[in-house]
Amino acid sequence: MFDNGAYADRALASAAAGLDQRDRALAQQLAYGTVQRVRTLDHAIETIGGRPLRKLDPPVRAALRLGAYQLAFLEGIPARAAVDESVELVRDAGLERAVGFTNAVMRRLAEQVRSYVEALPEGTPHDAALCHSYPDWVAETWWRDFGAQDARALLRAQNEPPETVVRVNRRRAGTAAPGRPDAELPDALHVETVDRRAVDEGLVWPQSRGSQLAGLAVGSTPDERVLDLCAAPGGKATQIAGNVVAVEKHAGRARELRANVERLGAANISVVHADALRLPAELTVFDRALVDAPCSGLGVLAARPDLRWRARPLPDLQLALVRAAAARVRPGGLIVYSVCTLNRDENEAVVDAAGLDVDDSLAAEWPRYRHPRRPEFLLTLPHLHRTSGFFIARLRVP
Repeated sequence: MFDNGAYADRALASAAAGLDQRDRALAQQLAYGTVQRVRTLDHAIETIGGRPLRKLDPPVRAALRLGAYQLAFLEGIPARAAVDESVELVRDAGLERAVGFTNAVMRRLAEQVRSYVEALPEGTPHDAALCHSYPDWVAETWWRDFGAQDARALLRAQNEPPETVVRVNRRRAGTAAPGRPDAELPDALHVETVDRRAVDEGLVWPQSRGSQLAGLAVGSTPDERVLDLCAAPGGKATQIAGNVVAVEKHAGRARELRANVERLGAANISVVHADALRLPAELTVFDRALVDAPCSGLGVLAARPDLRWRARPLPDLQLALVRAAAARVRPGGLIVYSVCTLNRDENEAVVDAAGLDVDDSLAAEWPRYRHPRRPEFLLTLPHLHRTSGFFIARLRVP
């Protein structure tokens, strides 16, 4: 990922394809955890090891990061095993000349890295970003938007494993995986693991409670026409009642969307491969629209370990998409704007710039998830609600 720009989930799927379930789970924990914590790990390795990582061969750098992650953040793996396996990774890479160096650094890390990491300060945005392994701008954004205490809680929460929740698909008859129904969201089921058979058969769909809330906020009825402007992979689209037109710009994702719509039996959905900002003229006079816009993804960093290193805000695109939806929805119709990020520049600032009337009925429907500063909106927060972070607004077209 760091040397060739690969996406962590795709790279892991290929690399771990031959492993059994238990080894695959450990491989994912090691790979995702190392990617997630890499800034903290690099700082500790350079401080304790005494050499800049940029001067090391990539296999040596990767082996030290993996070993340091086990020593600093995992329980149950003996320090000797972490040291020896890191050394063997370097030897297997054909870098015999670096074996002695790797062994020496790993031994020092085994003695010092956990206490060193635990002692890192978190009093300022920069310190907290280093301590919890984020880019500075993410910590600065949360400090600005939520204050120091909640910002630190968010930084910690997004380093924890995300909830495992599926949405029960009422369109398919069958027995879903066993789990605990959610007290507030009607189709949310808390499960130990995602049953891939149930997913393949369309009985359930992996979807966090925050994401399900965004789909529920559309609130359409079976006789309404609904436009979903950024629909792939289809989780929210297949929640929506009515005659749904699901738009996706990218051809591959549009194919994936069609396959998921079919798998989930959502016969009310028509998939359109088109740019949401350049829709065909006939796509107009909708009763409602969902704009689940591309964003920096700061609410889903726990589930996507490499996203924090790629994320960037997209307020101009988000505003353009809201305006595109407003041009296709009838007067008096409703638009739900949702983004899986925790950044006021992409959240309430976009809504304010759109200039549409806010329908504040969401707060009455879902009082637990009221935005802490703007109660006319919803905001799920990982450190408070233990789900992915979503901003949700319901707007009325004049």
